[in-house]
Amino acid sequence: MTQQTLIIDGFNLTAGQVLACARDRDCAIQVGLAPSSRDALKESRDYIESTWMHDGAPMMYSFNTGVGLLKDTRVKVAHIELFQAQLIRAHAAGMGEPFSEEVSRATMLLRANAFASSYSAPRVEVLERLLAFINAGIHPLMPQKGSVGASGDLAPLAYLSGALAGFEEAEVMYKGRRMSAPEAIRQAGIGPVQFELKAKDGSALINGCTVSLAVALLAADDARKLLLDSCISLGLTLEAMRAEMLAFDERIHKARPHKGQLKTAAIVRKLMAGSTRATHAARAVPFPGELRSTGIEYTPRIQDVYSLRCAPQVYGPVFDALDYIDGILHTEINSATDNPLIFGKDGGGFEIISGGNFHGQYLAQAMDLLAIAVADLGSICERRQARLIDPTLSWGLPRNLMTGIAGVNTGYTVVSSSMSALVMENRTLCMPASVDSIPAKGNSEDHISNSTWCARKAATVVANTRYIVGVEMLLAAQALTMTEHLLPGLTLGAGTQAAYDEIRRRIPASLDGDRWYHNDIAAAHECVASGAVRAAVEEKVGKFGDTAA
Repeated sequence: MTQQTLIIDGFNLTAGQVLACARDRDCAIQVGLAPSSRDALKESRDYIESTWMHDGAPMMYSFNTGVGLLKDTRVKVAHIELFQAQLIRAHAAGMGEPFSEEVSRATMLLRANAFASSYSAPRVEVLERLLAFINAGIHPLMPQKGSVGASGDLAPLAYLSGALAGFEEAEVMYKGRRMSAPEAIRQAGIGPVQFELKAKDGSALINGCTVSLAVALLAADDARKLLLDSCISLGLTLEAMRAEMLAFDERIHKARPHKGQLKTAAIVRKLMAGSTRATHAARAVPFPGELRSTGIEYTPRIQDVYSLRCAPQVYGPVFDALDYIDGILHTEINSATDNPLIFGKDGGGFEIISGGNFHGQYLAQAMDLLAIAVADLGSICERRQARLIDPTLSWGLPRNLMTGIAGVNTGYTVVSSSMSALVMENRTLCMPASVDSIPAKGNSEDHISNSTWCARKAATVVANTRYIVGVEMLLAAQALTMTEHLLPGLTLGAGTQAAYDEIRRRIPASLDGDRWYHNDIAAAHECVASGAVRAAVEEKVGKFGDTAA
């Protein structure tokens, strides 16, 4: 295994680097601190130690004062270390299942990068402790519920901070085992088990919407991949339906030139290049279950229903929303989001300024948008599934895509119904939470962002929609197999053929009646989650996600 080194400086970390590190199960990516950041942190910290570590220093929030409504209460220098530890204990008030190791890993990297900018003024040892946890593969367990996304993700970050400090109560995942933080630190051999937190260390660690950002980055990346998978599932359904492809003509989309709409149509044309199934010749072949006019000449279809014909106009806004969301996330990755922050003064020295960079409204609104966009993507995919199993809507595809003895066998109708359940769940989850502010902490936080819940529910919508897109691939492939003998000599497009072949390699067609369809759903989900079908298509036609009109 070849190790890579990622150097952070607080200003140049990319989403791709965060995702690669977060999903690095083998700790092949080792993270280090840029010398420039180390020097800047030391300079500001030396000033703090030499200038403000006395009881006559100006009152500075969470440095030598309490927090929230206790902001006017001075904390004496003799009590600062105890205060920083007690701050973590008081904020460890989360609930529910812990975040994944990926979220934990991303959170530590993002928090370290925020500190590397030197605006937060913790000791450099705190940043090094974070990097030691990342490099050793120690993942603090942070409950998913409890953060309101203002003053940062205080509750979950308190659990991370407790692990860094070596609190007995803090738990981590290490080498596949859940254990106390002190036990993992001892096993990993990364330094003292008990790690003292000095002035500003604890408050810097728990302040900032870093958990929200970690969840958001992972969800947005998953959504981007899922959107490309849904282009593939769309293409397979178009082939199965023998669709009218004029709706994807470049001229139509240049007449309404939204970037995402143009891109979607171009992707579909690329995936289906060379198809003879989605042509008038294929549509002219009567299927046994198709209702047709009895005239001497067959009347062409002219145009398809919206879930086929309007796909570029529905997928396009999702592409554009993801571009907007990526811009928000890029800025957040290299931002200092705790309070207060420290800045150099002209002529030398430093000053501490209180502000509100911890407020997660940017992330909250972006994640509400992600949930809305992906929920609608799942909705249109589900409508195409419904058509695939109904011969009155599919131009003659076998009812329920059923094989074997009719009546004895049911086919894929309940599989489709289960996807309807996920669509309904998504519709509830995409209701905006970023407008649902509630005062907290004795009204000291009188407007909150709810960013953590916004990110969590967006991630759930993406996870649900993976199943929906996978099942569209499953049903479209079943339809293609069942009608192949009716269209001899007619071929799929280059990209759709590659997708069909990979699906069939993983999921044999159901040709002998019903079977344990749970396994089909699981395999279809894996086709999407693993990226295997997408990879097979890219091997054939290239990186189609980069396709431009």
